[in-house]
Amino acid sequence: MDTDPRFKESRAALTLAALGIVYGDIGTSPLYAVKETFAPGHAIPLQTGTILGGISAILWALMLVVSLKYVVLIMRAHNKGEGGIMALLALASSACKNHPRQYAAILFAGLAGAALFYGDAVLTPAISVLSAVEGLEIGTSAFKPWVLPIACGVLIGLFSFQRFGTARVGALFGPIVILWFLALGAAGLQGIMREPAILRALDPTHAFHFVTGHGFASFVVLGAVLLAFTGAEALYADMGHFGKQAIRSAWFGLVFPALALNYLGQGALLLTEPSAVSNPFYLLYPDWALYPMVVLATAATVIAAQATISGAYSLTRQAIQLGYLPRMSVLQTSAKEAGQIYMPAVNWILLAVVLAAVLGFGSSSSLASAYGVAVTGTMMATTFLTFFVIRYHWGYNLALCIAATGFFIVVDLAFFSSSLLKIDDGGWFPLVLGAVMFALMLTWHRGRRILAQRLKASAIPVEDFFRSLLQFPPHRVPGTAVFMVADGHAVPHALLHNLSHNKVLHERVVLLTVSVADVPWIPFGERVTVESLGNGCWRVRLHFGFKNRTDVPQALELCRQHGLEFEMMETSFFLSRETLVPVAGGEDGMALWRERLFAAMARNASSVVEYFHLPANRVIELGTRIEL
Repeated sequence: MDTDPRFKESRAALTLAALGIVYGDIGTSPLYAVKETFAPGHAIPLQTGTILGGISAILWALMLVVSLKYVVLIMRAHNKGEGGIMALLALASSACKNHPRQYAAILFAGLAGAALFYGDAVLTPAISVLSAVEGLEIGTSAFKPWVLPIACGVLIGLFSFQRFGTARVGALFGPIVILWFLALGAAGLQGIMREPAILRALDPTHAFHFVTGHGFASFVVLGAVLLAFTGAEALYADMGHFGKQAIRSAWFGLVFPALALNYLGQGALLLTEPSAVSNPFYLLYPDWALYPMVVLATAATVIAAQATISGAYSLTRQAIQLGYLPRMSVLQTSAKEAGQIYMPAVNWILLAVVLAAVLGFGSSSSLASAYGVAVTGTMMATTFLTFFVIRYHWGYNLALCIAATGFFIVVDLAFFSSSLLKIDDGGWFPLVLGAVMFALMLTWHRGRRILAQRLKASAIPVEDFFRSLLQFPPHRVPGTAVFMVADGHAVPHALLHNLSHNKVLHERVVLLTVSVADVPWIPFGERVTVESLGNGCWRVRLHFGFKNRTDVPQALELCRQHGLEFEMMETSFFLSRETLVPVAGGEDGMALWRERLFAAMARNASSVVEYFHLPANRVIELGTRIEL
């Protein structure tokens, strides 16, 4: 069913579901955040003042970045209930469509943030699963050679399961994550009771001195502190599935208190046992709880990875619908949940890159160096786009907009700059991934515009064409011919070729245009517009949101209320298949390598038949050669 998936469920049910999906990533950050913050390589002595300062920095980063920035501010900047950077890009672009300079900046920031999200989608499963499995080494060093094989096996199993969908196990996510957060809070509370002095870390002055009092080392360590709020983007990205109230309730009611207690508990452990810095998370638990916690942590990290993988599917589908990526196969895995989809191409490419990251970096500590760039880059882009939404969509004055976002821009920039210091240690990895995705999205977006211009230049107006054609009409044959065309005011090339070769015209001719709006959902009542052109000729436009399922036959059924009925067994769909020819030095074109890239992307795009769910036995394709 193609409707807005935000069903009228109870607040408790939505909050439970949000716990299982939204907070898996940020909820597993205690596995590595404290360990990396106090890593010996930062050259900050492990003593009472620095321990208090490091834990304080983590706690106040959660308060400022997650609680204040995302939960309070950015979740207000939604696109009709939908969040995520592509939804925000669509909202900001729409608000600034009459401001060319701002539009260019918005497009750059949005695509850059989306591109870096793919780096996050690779590194989250890698670092989460690997850090959980590394807990086996605490019990005995005999497990060390098996850490990488086990982690790779878990990841292969996770990605292989994606084709079956998450509908059957989704109900289990919430209870598992609740158990995880209760275990975090209980261990943290036990640690605090052993060393209550750690509560002094709640004083923000300790955080201030920690990030300013050690010279350049303080700046470097910010790249580790940011690991505590990885996954914050998921709060915003999944808002459309659960609603902001459920996400806020889960954060303030369970997630933040459990995280705060655990971080304080790890800090208390370090105050009494500085040698525990090798893995303060697992060493916080008693010996008997080690292996159960490894199992629970692995389950929690699998859930965190699942959420990120699903996010990559959702982001890719939105990018396709908005015209930033070519068509790909999208399979619905749930009849009830519109957000539960499976994209085979994205899945297997992600798995290959994730395994390469795990085997290439070899440890969670090495991966942590790469993680921060992807996370903070996306966060910075989100804050930047939010400014334009507040300024041009909400209409607030400039001073208020700067005040609302300026502080967070400075914070994001500080964390991002710190993470860039680790480029040589692995930070290059998400930047390379991001650069590749940015080039692909920008090239596809630009190529589509050039292609549309080429087609428009040679287009024949529909009204003039039919007026002249029907003066000396060709032979009319029974049935309905649907010609899909990007611009409903231009004659499709497929129609011209059909007349030229077959010398006939169907008794009913429909010029069909499919458009995707920059809003997430278009209801059925607004899905179709129908215009009669006379003499059995019609112009139909189908409207989809960027999260709607682009099911053309289903949408055409809505035409009957406008006096136009379709019998699929008597309907033929005529498609124009463009053969793109890159030409060097073309006017208003792209560089030759980008034209070749665009042509290759177009050749490898999934079938129009599959993407629009057309009946394969009723489709006729006619080719057209176009020089770029």
